[in-house]
Amino acid sequence: MIQDNIRDYLMLGEGQNIEFKKDCQDINAIGKTVCGFLNTSGGYIVCGVDETGNIVGVDDSDSGAGNIVQVLQEKISPKALISVDTVDIEGKKVISIEVPAGKDLPYSFRDIFYLRKNNSTDKADIDIIRDMILRKQIEPERWERRFSTADPGDDLDLTEVHNAVMDAGSGFNFRSVNDLNMILEDFSVCRYGRLTNGGDVLFGKNPAMRFPQIRVRAACYSTDKGGDKYNDMKSFEGPLLPVLDDLYRFIQRNTQTISHFSSGNLKRRDESLYPPFAIREGLVNAFVHRDYSSFSGGIFVNVYPDRLEITNSGTFPEGVTPEKLSTGHISVLRNPDIAHVLYIRGFMEKLGRGSVMIRESCTESGLPLPKWSEDGHNVTLTFFTPYVTPYVTPYVTPQVTPEVMRMINALNGEMSRNELQDKLSLKDSKNFRKAYILPALNEGLIEMTIPDRPKSRLQKYRLTERGRELKSSMEI
Repeated sequence: MIQDNIRDYLMLGEGQNIEFKKDCQDINAIGKTVCGFLNTSGGYIVCGVDETGNIVGVDDSDSGAGNIVQVLQEKISPKALISVDTVDIEGKKVISIEVPAGKDLPYSFRDIFYLRKNNSTDKADIDIIRDMILRKQIEPERWERRFSTADPGDDLDLTEVHNAVMDAGSGFNFRSVNDLNMILEDFSVCRYGRLTNGGDVLFGKNPAMRFPQIRVRAACYSTDKGGDKYNDMKSFEGPLLPVLDDLYRFIQRNTQTISHFSSGNLKRRDESLYPPFAIREGLVNAFVHRDYSSFSGGIFVNVYPDRLEITNSGTFPEGVTPEKLSTGHISVLRNPDIAHVLYIRGFMEKLGRGSVMIRESCTESGLPLPKWSEDGHNVTLTFFTPYVTPYVTPYVTPQVTPEVMRMINALNGEMSRNELQDKLSLKDSKNFRKAYILPALNEGLIEMTIPDRPKSRLQKYRLTERGRELKSSMEI
């Protein structure tokens, strides 16, 4: 998916939100552009591409990416969550740097403020800097940045702080791992010896004592319509990540396990009904993007026989729609400090691509595509079981394997067998025909374009009406 995004950038060319760098040697130039993106509307930098859009690659890309991360961590102020990836494109390594629009303007690089305008990055003049600072003073402070009434001496879960330091590892530069205040300041959750609300949520022993809306509720219902008949119900409170783990285990405990027998292997393989990665990413997104300031809000998880719903208080950030969630976008963070800590600890995927990876994970597991919705007060992510959905007749699903569902989702228009294999990243032609093509043909989900010449080199496949119904159900 990252490769596809980079190809899109190459087609668009340099502009307000895109810049190419032939290499990553000039770290100062990269830092200035990152700063300019933070102070405007965000953007992408691709190192290993010349100014005409040709891929030239980067030597020693892993070392280059690590150096970029270290310099940006040290020299961008205030701290910002910036995603740096090494990607293989056309056999060459490039470095992709994704920068969100900053929440804590103005940002500086090596103590100098920069702005992005069209396809150039320039120093900000004093009037613009003064305006940014004035607007920051006038606008209400983010909830996560306000000071908590928690006592850092008594109310902190020191084990959780230690775990955060261990998770961050050598990739994050702490001034001192032995000074609690410095650690919390480096995580951007403590100022002047006082814990912020974001720090309380992440590291407080029981932040729900101060913020009742932080409690998370989960229920497993016995019917698809919910009601008051449930099999399990829990309320969770404590530091964010332990609560997230408890919530994940609740979902695993209350969803079915699917058993598979692989060809040539007599041992049964048990798998969760919903892909673990997609569930974890959905939960992390709910904690990161929820509106913590609403005392009537919260996070609610509802498990039904036919679906799983993860709901968080708040609305889609400005500019974000369900359609954009399906294709990836410059991430808009409601709680960047909380997101920053989760990202450092390895619990958050790269910016703007979590939703895309959730969709891909569901498709690979043979599930219908998930659905994001908003009602003006809450955002809900819904996962559907691989069984009958409201838009598919019962005859379709009992015989449809995850392999066939993957192919149905990938088949657009008329495609040859080689095209389908490439799209699904499958190399074994014999297994592809046996596990994908033949079952789909037998179920009447696809058809040949040249049925009287099955082995024609021009043979292609397309969806039947029945196949289109199934694919439509996967997109609910």
